[in-house]
Amino acid sequence: MAHEFLLPDVGEGLTEAVIVHWHVAVGDPVTMDGPLVEVETDKAVVDIPAPFAGVLLHQGGAEGETLPVDSLLAVIGEEGEEWASGAAVAASVPGAVEEQATPIVGRLSETAETVGSRQPGMLPKVRRLAADLGVDASLVEGTGPGGRVTEDDLRRAAAGGAAAAMAAPASAIGPSTPAAAASTGPERRVRMSPTRRTIAENLARSWREIPHVTTYSEADAETLLAARAAAGKPPLEALLISRLIPLLERFPDFNATIDGDEIVHKLHYDIGVAVDTPEGLLVTVVRHADGRDVAGLGEEILRLATAARERKVKPDELRGQTFTLSNIGAVGGGYGTPLVPYRTTAILSVGRADSKPVVRNDQIVVGRQLPLSLSYDHRAIDGSTGRSFMAALVEALES
Repeated sequence: MAHEFLLPDVGEGLTEAVIVHWHVAVGDPVTMDGPLVEVETDKAVVDIPAPFAGVLLHQGGAEGETLPVDSLLAVIGEEGEEWASGAAVAASVPGAVEEQATPIVGRLSETAETVGSRQPGMLPKVRRLAADLGVDASLVEGTGPGGRVTEDDLRRAAAGGAAAAMAAPASAIGPSTPAAAASTGPERRVRMSPTRRTIAENLARSWREIPHVTTYSEADAETLLAARAAAGKPPLEALLISRLIPLLERFPDFNATIDGDEIVHKLHYDIGVAVDTPEGLLVTVVRHADGRDVAGLGEEILRLATAARERKVKPDELRGQTFTLSNIGAVGGGYGTPLVPYRTTAILSVGRADSKPVVRNDQIVVGRQLPLSLSYDHRAIDGSTGRSFMAALVEALES
């Protein structure tokens, strides 16, 4: 009996995934829980195991193709069995019972019918993109499964509208709007990866919805660097987090989120640490940072960074931070204007501690100063509180 397997939500809020590699070809045997297909989600590459033993009868998408969650991923049946699309069967069996198979996450059907709705529509992420592009999605012809409007459909519609505007006569554009000049130079279009698209959407949302304020300072780095050397040179982020935790307890508005007209103070400390990867900047999350010493923090930071760069980090390790730390000094950065991650209220960016002339005891000497850039949500945090937090941070780093 053929079993249809829908693309599961392998991470909270996942809307689509890209087929990276099929481990099994059509007609080849598969074992239960054996590797079936590798997919790329918005931030990670994930192996999805086979929910049944049998023979792979159908692949729901080619390598490189994007599939929405709950679309047909694979069909597994018995040796010699033939399979045709189960749409007609599903239509004749309304109200099919949804079942959960263990140990994988996904929705399966016990007959050759598709479980879950496949009515044409837009994913939440696609709706947001339509609003950002100013495209009336109801006028766009969808090319996705079941006629669903996809991101590519919206971008083509937006590009077509822009092209039409450029081609319109000057009289149609209006006397106050100069006609756009056509580009004649060479150019290259590079399609964004799922990771880059997610980064772009998250940052755009943060910028639209959070009124940002950034305050700056610098701290004498000598004490901090000496402590790092004495500890065996763990990642600098480990020492920074160990000094940040008491400040977040003292200034709870910086370890919080805004929910309607309420500020929700997080009484746990899951610190996001930015990691530079080939796919873009990812924020890994050190859970229960307040319960770890510097050595434990360093081990966890290194583990998460390695997993992120190798695309093996778990979805749960990429979300839910209560405060974020970005060490841009690791890539040669100084001061910056970091964007507050959505659903948090603050982020600290730390630059490279370069040698520079400083005044100490009324004398000009060469010192190493740590550039600090603190961005916060002005709805929750006033400027005076931001400066107080920064002053306390400088004191903590220098003592």
